[in-house]
Amino acid sequence: MPALIDFLLPIIYQDEFLVAINKPHGLLVHRSFIANDTDQFAVQMLRDQLGRKVYPVHRLDRKTGGVLLFALNEEVNSLMQQQFQEGNVQKTYHAVVRGFTESEGFIDYPLKKEDGTSQEALTNYRTLKHAEVPFAVGKHPTSRYSLVELKPTTGRMHQLRKHMAHILHPIIGDRPHGCNKQNKYFKEQLNMDTMLLHASQLAFRHPVNNAPVMIAAPIQSEFSRMLDLLDLAPLSI
Repeated sequence: MPALIDFLLPIIYQDEFLVAINKPHGLLVHRSFIANDTDQFAVQMLRDQLGRKVYPVHRLDRKTGGVLLFALNEEVNSLMQQQFQEGNVQKTYHAVVRGFTESEGFIDYPLKKEDGTSQEALTNYRTLKHAEVPFAVGKHPTSRYSLVELKPTTGRMHQLRKHMAHILHPIIGDRPHGCNKQNKYFKEQLNMDTMLLHASQLAFRHPVNNAPVMIAAPIQSEFSRMLDLLDLAPLSI
């Protein structure tokens, strides 16, 4: 069972219309019938912390940390959701993946919805650093990893996870799209039980005053620890 979060959520942006947190890895955004192993959810925790209702304008996977944006009233929530749906929010992620990625790339790989229909899905990536470390995960005495910057231009469910798996560079700690051997090694040998995917930045126009807004979330301690172990540090955003 995931450890309980017994501290205040880190607020990284706030005005009278919006608030953003650096969501911890392992925290669900909202209640879900498929997750009965916890009673902690970002929506309820932030509501109690601020003493007012909050509206999540987008989602992050449970194991993904980083920028999570909320509206503070229904009108702003609708306006921000419209920006996300129209592709007017620039999203930047960082991830550690298996193998040596190309210096940069563009992934155009449609993804299926639950009803079986396909949706366009587009992701740009850029490699920030490669590392080869003495981890004998498989038959080789060393293992290769890459630190990548990911910029999705569409927002499909599990898009980054599925796209990196599609190009044979799965995100470390990703289940079920990742590499079972790698995930087992990181959990059993390195005591890591998260996914190395971090939502680093959101950039958009403020829904009320139209001013440019850029919100950045520092990487969290477990992600930083893995960067050090894998010789992929430093990462500053």
